[in-house]
Amino acid sequence: MKREEIENIVKTFLVEEIEVDETAIAPDARLKEDLAIDSLDFVDIVVIVERDFGFKIKAEEMTGVRTLGDFCDYIESKVKQGKE
Repeated sequence: MKREEIENIVKTFLVEEIEVDETAIAPDARLKEDLAIDSLDFVDIVVIVERDFGFKIKAEEMTGVRTLGDFCDYIESKVKQGKE
């Protein structure tokens, strides 16, 4: 799966399922501060990522994830690991 595909899937579920304002979505957008994603949203995101990408998010792996770009990097690395 290419990075562009990952970004499109993430953008789509953020807008449609988490109800993030589409104009706020940018790689440097901070998840909590700029996109207003709270802890309940993160629970939904975990379920969506498992459904759409086929892996479970581990809390300890998310410690450095602050921006949407970081989140897409994380997903991309997990998707690549799954292929190895």
